[in-house]
Amino acid sequence: MIKLWKPVYLTMCTIVLLDTIEPGTVPNNCMQCICQVESNCRMPNPVCSMDVGSFSCGPYQIKEPYYHDAKLKEKDLDGDWKKCTETFDCSERCVQGYMARYAISSRIGHDPTCEDFARIHNGGPNGYKNSKTLGYWFNVATCLGRRVGL
Repeated sequence: MIKLWKPVYLTMCTIVLLDTIEPGTVPNNCMQCICQVESNCRMPNPVCSMDVGSFSCGPYQIKEPYYHDAKLKEKDLDGDWKKCTETFDCSERCVQGYMARYAISSRIGHDPTCEDFARIHNGGPNGYKNSKTLGYWFNVATCLGRRVGL
């Protein structure tokens, strides 16, 4: 009887571990839709372009101050902002680092959702409560196949 319980126990533990998301970690489907909204999830050419008075770079359209904030949580970001945003891998680590700093329950008052991640990505640390980020969230939610009322 013990032999029957061990495989079931291990399977249940594996399911729990796979379903657990670290605080501040953007789930893959949310990350992909943010990328889709920002650049159709393609590497822009040129990598950086002027956007609202400053350069935004890479598939996630990352600005330099965003990169520096992210680097406080995610140290391994390929040396500098422009170099990091030239790759999908580093750009994604940058977004995750930014969210690990700002999209955390102790700061926003609840467990972060994709809406929080998207709105913080678009509007900065307090974007999750800024009505100017609702249109951006609508685009991300549409990508996710969700209906949202604005």
